[in-house]
Amino acid sequence: MFQSHLNLALHLLSFVKHQNPDLHSKPPSLLPSSAIDIISEAKSLFCLAFPIALTALILYSRSILSMLFLGHLGDMELAAGSLAIAFANITGYSVLSGLALGMEPLCSQAFGAHRPKLLSLTLHRTVIFLLVSSIPISFLWLNMSNVLLFLHQDPTITKLAHTYLLFSLPDLLSNSFIHPIRIYLRAQGITLPVTLASLAGSFFHFPINILLVSHFRLGIAGVAAASAATNFVVLIFLILYILISRIFAPTWTPPTRECLTGWTPLLKLAAPSCVSVCLEWWWYEIMIILCGLLTNPKATVASMGILIQTTSLIYIFPSSLGFAVSTRVGNQLGANQPGRAKLSAVVAVFIAVIMGLSATTFAVSIRNVWARLFTNDVEIIRLTSMALPILGLCEIGNCPQTVGCGVLRGSARPSTAARINLSAFYVVGMPVAVGLGIVFGVGFSGLWLGLLSAQVSCAGLMLYVIGSTDWDLQAERSKELTTSDVVLDEDVEENTPLTSVVVS
Repeated sequence: MFQSHLNLALHLLSFVKHQNPDLHSKPPSLLPSSAIDIISEAKSLFCLAFPIALTALILYSRSILSMLFLGHLGDMELAAGSLAIAFANITGYSVLSGLALGMEPLCSQAFGAHRPKLLSLTLHRTVIFLLVSSIPISFLWLNMSNVLLFLHQDPTITKLAHTYLLFSLPDLLSNSFIHPIRIYLRAQGITLPVTLASLAGSFFHFPINILLVSHFRLGIAGVAAASAATNFVVLIFLILYILISRIFAPTWTPPTRECLTGWTPLLKLAAPSCVSVCLEWWWYEIMIILCGLLTNPKATVASMGILIQTTSLIYIFPSSLGFAVSTRVGNQLGANQPGRAKLSAVVAVFIAVIMGLSATTFAVSIRNVWARLFTNDVEIIRLTSMALPILGLCEIGNCPQTVGCGVLRGSARPSTAARINLSAFYVVGMPVAVGLGIVFGVGFSGLWLGLLSAQVSCAGLMLYVIGSTDWDLQAERSKELTTSDVVLDEDVEENTPLTSVVVS
């Protein structure tokens, strides 16, 4: 009886396949972009991007508070603090952040491919890598005065800026741990711990500033020390939360000698990731240095510091979306779902365009009131109001290109992003900025028009690369990436899903 039923089932299956020859054919590489698919993907991106943006807003509130304390100390301290932060971003924070981003495609694709051990190994290696990289950065910061004086910066501003950097040195240690831990968790879709840790640090930031700046009257050194102390609080709280909640358990492997070997995939991704981030970060900081060469450097440097704080606020939203789409694309490629990865990229870029238009409206609407929050200097207010509309136009290109960088990171193509940033910012934007701002005497606005040309070029190149991506090929590359660094004698759990549903 059983045999006859089995034969009947086989005949029925053969008939259905004959009538529907496409039933078991290879599915298309791109899922249909129906309204349901788009809405579902948009929700997934929002669930990842919202806590990242919330965390960034918390961090931004801290930077604004530091700028307010600097402005309260005086215009000279505000200019010196802006210059010091620019130098720190160029030589330190951008480098550590860029190197850490090399682990993002490894972790997100490893999580999608159900290889938890690779996540832990990548975390350990990245922490070691950043700690070692902090050593030469520290020596550079100790000699910051000589560098800035060589660049013809104002001696008084330079002396104060050097003091700020000296008290910021502990930040390098904290960032060497915070950046890798954050990426390690984000690759698994875990964002709450970083948000709570950042919130805890913000609670301490104001009283620490009051204590060091107002009570002990440490001046600009107190502002820098308060920021470093706050980041240390964030790191301690983050580690305690992770240990107590044990959210690390599914993907954690204790450090062994294995993390001292097999660095090739990480280094191949870290170097171009660092170059890509630094090329963009450095542009804004080089603009501050160029401001020191214009007429009335105190006003132009201070105004540029305020404007960079403004663009940092706007940048929170496309960068959060960029981190979210990087995770989504990496997870989907690791799970061998190129169609879903492409859908994530398309939806994210579309949302980014809407963000750019909204950012332009915001920048234009606040042009007459924003600078008054930081200073009463008439010249600084005038320069800031004049440049804000140009800054807003820059965001029309900045938002899509930032999200595009996230797509390229998730698909392990940081070299492509680095080449695009190099071409747009330094082949197109820099000559325009220097030509208009300094050579032809347009001045402060000319620097921002150079940035506008760079952002438009960068967005166009980025959209072209994403639109011409072969996603099936990227899925195959993901298989090579997530298996090239895994030892052969791993536990059986290495090839099982990180989360599973058992059906009895």
